[in-house]
Amino acid sequence: MNTLFNTMFENEEASHYQNSVYLRPRTYDLQESNVNLKLTIVDTVGFGDQINKEDSYKPIVDYIDTQFENYLQEELKIKRSLFNYHDTRIHICLYFIAPTGHSLKSLDLVTMKKLDSKVNIIPIIAKADTISKSELHKFKIKIMSELVSNGVQIYQFPTDDEAVTEINASMNAHLPFAVVGSVEEVKVGNKTVRARQYPWGVVQVENESHCDFVKLREMLIRVNMEDLREQTHARHYELYRRCKLEEMGFKDTDPDSQPFSLQETYEAKRKEFLGDLQRKEEEMRQMFVNKVKETEAELKEKERELHDKFEQLKRMHQEEKRKVEEKRRDLEEEMNAFNRRKVAAETLSLSQPLKKDKDKKKFVKTENQSGVSASSSKVMMAKANVEPLNCHSWWHAIQCCTCLVHNATWKPGGLF
Repeated sequence: MNTLFNTMFENEEASHYQNSVYLRPRTYDLQESNVNLKLTIVDTVGFGDQINKEDSYKPIVDYIDTQFENYLQEELKIKRSLFNYHDTRIHICLYFIAPTGHSLKSLDLVTMKKLDSKVNIIPIIAKADTISKSELHKFKIKIMSELVSNGVQIYQFPTDDEAVTEINASMNAHLPFAVVGSVEEVKVGNKTVRARQYPWGVVQVENESHCDFVKLREMLIRVNMEDLREQTHARHYELYRRCKLEEMGFKDTDPDSQPFSLQETYEAKRKEFLGDLQRKEEEMRQMFVNKVKETEAELKEKERELHDKFEQLKRMHQEEKRKVEEKRRDLEEEMNAFNRRKVAAETLSLSQPLKKDKDKKKFVKTENQSGVSASSSKVMMAKANVEPLNCHSWWHAIQCCTCLVHNATWKPGGLF
């Protein structure tokens, strides 16, 4: 587009990894020789980059229909201002074809078939310097044959005007145009021209023996610009307008060929619309009631499930509480039994020293009584003949003496 209009437009590089196709319109105000031109360029970003290309044409068709609808809404206003209305309708579609040299892709055929009734299509072979002249000629013939066989109607330059009949007829024979674009200037001989520099030579953009760029520019800007606008309004927009009004219920004549009454049609459509609105409202009300009933049933079911779960948890809690009470009672019984045993043990430990004291006292009394009957000399003799005792206290000494008595180691008067 920079080469076509000899202007440096905003050239924002688009990514080829878009999830879907979207259109990016940009409007420019151009001026040349006191002629002002408002140009809108719409880029189809992401077209053909997806794996599934089945619906790639839909965003383009929707965008064109949206512009037609905007113009129709402006046209149907009571106070119209079409003379200063910014017409955003698409007047021409430059459909670039990859220079494969074989045939059109199925995506190209489907897209152009969907667009031929909505916009003027001019097929263009892009990067035409990548194939030879013989291959390019065969490729053009193949493209036109496929377009005709698939019923795709491209824009044909008009030949009904005698002033442009000859040139337009010759240009129709050159379709599709094969173009090469470049904004770089290369010096060829004594001239500086826009061209593409290669190691094997230079491809000049404005050299008709190299490409069809000059033919395309002549046909679009100088010869057929007004015809493109007229074709858009008289053919494509009128077709959209007629279909839209028929869809709304408007028509030129009655089935009985009676004059068409706009008021009657409006009233009929209004009644039909109100009837449809009432029917849809009733359907929505019934749907709402059904949804409420379904929601209530679901809530009741959820409530029942929660109640059952609560009862189950309550039973489990009671069972756990009963087990805990049983364990608590068993533990209290064990503690009571332990306390009783502890008291008994303490009582027994207190009673044993008293018994030992009584035994000691009894033993000492008996020993004293037996010692009175013996003489002091005998005692002295007994002490001399008995082995010494290793006793640390009087209690141990008494026990040792008792053992000697019982074992007959020492007897009173035994030494006499």
